[in-house]
Amino acid sequence: MAPVHTLAVHERTVLLDTVLRPHRSLGPAGFRLLMGAVAAFCLTIGIVFASLGAWPVFAFLGLDVLLVFLAFRWSYRSARERERIRLDTEALEIVRTGADGRARSWRFQPHWLRIDFDESGDPSDQLRLSSHGRSLVIGAFLAPEERAKCAKLLRDGIRRWRSLPPGFAAPS
Repeated sequence: MAPVHTLAVHERTVLLDTVLRPHRSLGPAGFRLLMGAVAAFCLTIGIVFASLGAWPVFAFLGLDVLLVFLAFRWSYRSARERERIRLDTEALEIVRTGADGRARSWRFQPHWLRIDFDESGDPSDQLRLSSHGRSLVIGAFLAPEERAKCAKLLRDGIRRWRSLPPGFAAPS
């Protein structure tokens, strides 16, 4: 008779699960309204200049509308970036998805994790996770206040992880 193997299923408790996204204050309806206003303004000015014989101005105003449109499209494309932060009983995992949809992930053992953030309010302050000689900057696209909130959220999550009963968290 062959030996029977049973698999122990370890239920992971999720202590933190959040997604960071870049903020864009202008929604799709506002974008359409803005582009309509810019196009109408440039068309009006272009017609005036074309009637005065300065027709090249009309072409340059059309180029302005195109460049404004492309700048906003690029901004909306970069808004697809996101970082998912998930802390469970085994690890802290960061999954960064770029604007192109490619994902990259990092795993940190929470016991050794250090969260570095200087809360001076300087826009160049970085939120950095460090462990075992590796470090990762997260939330680079966030405003300083949002990075401070994220740092607090992470510190609270790590504090909860460290307060788990012995044997509940699985250190690696």
